[in-house]
Amino acid sequence: MSKPADPTEAAEAAAPLIRFDVLLTEGFVLTEYAGVVDQLRLANRVLLRPAFAWRLLSKSGGPVSCLSDATVATEPFDMRPEADYVFVLGNSNPAHPDLSMGRVIDAYVARQTKVILLAEAAARYIEERGDTGMTTHWENRALLQEQIGLGDGSQALATERGQITTSAGMGSTVDVVLTLMARHIPTATVSTVADILLHDRIRDLGTLQPFGGKTIALTGDRELDLSIELMQANIEEPLPIADIVRLVGVSSRSLERRFRRALNARPAEYYRALRLNRANNLLLNTSMPINEIALACGFPSGFTPHYRAHFGVTPQAARRRRQQG
Repeated sequence: MSKPADPTEAAEAAAPLIRFDVLLTEGFVLTEYAGVVDQLRLANRVLLRPAFAWRLLSKSGGPVSCLSDATVATEPFDMRPEADYVFVLGNSNPAHPDLSMGRVIDAYVARQTKVILLAEAAARYIEERGDTGMTTHWENRALLQEQIGLGDGSQALATERGQITTSAGMGSTVDVVLTLMARHIPTATVSTVADILLHDRIRDLGTLQPFGGKTIALTGDRELDLSIELMQANIEEPLPIADIVRLVGVSSRSLERRFRRALNARPAEYYRALRLNRANNLLLNTSMPINEIALACGFPSGFTPHYRAHFGVTPQAARRRRQQG
């Protein structure tokens, strides 16, 4: 006598595939590609059945390469898509012409597809649609602040507006995909996928980005973290280290010891590097004049020597390389 069919197994077997389209441009970010495709693949493996399917698409189809030297085969964009979700990946250059996908995105929206734009793809969409409350990676915020005055709400890992979700991309792609999968498969399966990835916590998409947000614990040392927060909040007009010592409530010697132990730098060195990194972001991702960047990052004088000592090139040379690349 044959064993009766398990109704749960029968229902799962009959469940329709959840379809994902992944839109790529030349120079796409491999971290984001793996954050989407590897998780869908792992979920199918854990479920012992295909719950998710995906296609890789690009403007013209054919091979598309990332900056990490991997190449994938793609099909041309489908203007009558049938996907449940579409991910548009960034490519480290928000000015790249192929990221301008308004017509393609509108085709997905018209067919009720959920659209998730990552990093530079999100930045281009925000620029073209002028929605200042949406999210992109913190590196792209400087450009958008210059162009359209991107608002404070853009510091989250992701922002969902109807069918459009914009995301910081990079590592947060894992959190976005896990969150979406949880809408379709058991939570235990999602947790198992996270465990396989050694991803110990699925972050809420409203979580602030580590660099762009505030009150982020960096070292676990309360006084040291507070010192760093004060530095991050006072880039344009740097606080004297003596003022930071007074506000944090520790001695100069104690603060110096904490910085050396945790960060292998003196407080002033760390503060200067923080401001130089912010200046480098503005230099490479905006058209702001170099003297304005220097002032915006707390260098009324001596910016070029400090920049050259830290990065090995002058600000002018770094900008030329970016423009030529």
